[in-house]
Amino acid sequence: MRITTKRYRMLDRSTKVLVERVGDGSIIKRFDKTQVPEQDKDVICPHFLELKWATGCPYDCSWCYLKGTLRFLPRRTKPYIKDFERVGLHTETFLRNANSIPEILNTGEIADSLMLENSRKSFSRFIIPMFETQKRHKVLFLTKSNKINNLLDTKSHNQVIASFSLNAEPVAKRWERRAPTVKERINAASKLNLAGYETRIRIDPMIPVNNWEKQYKKLIDQIFRKLTPERITLGSLRGLQSTINGCDDRSWVKYLLESSNWGKKIEFNTRYFMYLRIIEYLEQEYDYDRVALCKETKGIWDKLNMDYRKIRCNCIW
Repeated sequence: MRITTKRYRMLDRSTKVLVERVGDGSIIKRFDKTQVPEQDKDVICPHFLELKWATGCPYDCSWCYLKGTLRFLPRRTKPYIKDFERVGLHTETFLRNANSIPEILNTGEIADSLMLENSRKSFSRFIIPMFETQKRHKVLFLTKSNKINNLLDTKSHNQVIASFSLNAEPVAKRWERRAPTVKERINAASKLNLAGYETRIRIDPMIPVNNWEKQYKKLIDQIFRKLTPERITLGSLRGLQSTINGCDDRSWVKYLLESSNWGKKIEFNTRYFMYLRIIEYLEQEYDYDRVALCKETKGIWDKLNMDYRKIRCNCIW
């Protein structure tokens, strides 16, 4: 099977030859929808590899972008697993490519990575052994699930990263109603961290609900009582028009007052102060500075005096 490479312009303006896709790109393909930022409203997102083993998610978060991305499929966001034999063929082909630089393959971009772990089709049991046969590349599980028993039973997991998507409790209760509770997700992250998994946290999308500062600081305290994440990535509410059109509950859209090249966003100054307060709190209370932003504009990065050229966010090495 052919591995296609491409010369990419990186955020630091250098160029690198990277894997663009394996085969037809239906399983492994680089997410490269954003360009090197030039204007303040340009959204920053480094190009990462997706491992598209499935589509959909059972948690039905109100703002889920899959409601736009998957809108033309008859099953919409209903969980669907691709043929594991095909997934394995594409993955093994990639892992045998000794010439590629170390990469992280994100399994949670168009599906929740652990959504079907209690079924006979455990993805973690299938995919982790493949990555454990080598030491160059890692697999990333991005999830709102607390179904971690299979991962806890996996003895060798040196090439695995577990990343949990969290939010302030009032936000999760209002708009993430079918997902496990915030407490359940943090407990799951803590157990994997104690078991030796590299564990990341993604707080996204942050929303300026009433008493937002108090609520998000409370979330930080909840996290650090249980674990110290390898890194934390912050993001704020955003909505492509296709996402907004595909959603039944649009009560969150009222917060979107600004446009970017990645859909509508919360007003600039509000986003800035949300990030600033949480970054300052992490530094002051926990001496923690391993923080990045997700799909945020160049203007916000610059205002926060953060260097996006050195970004170390959720989906990359």
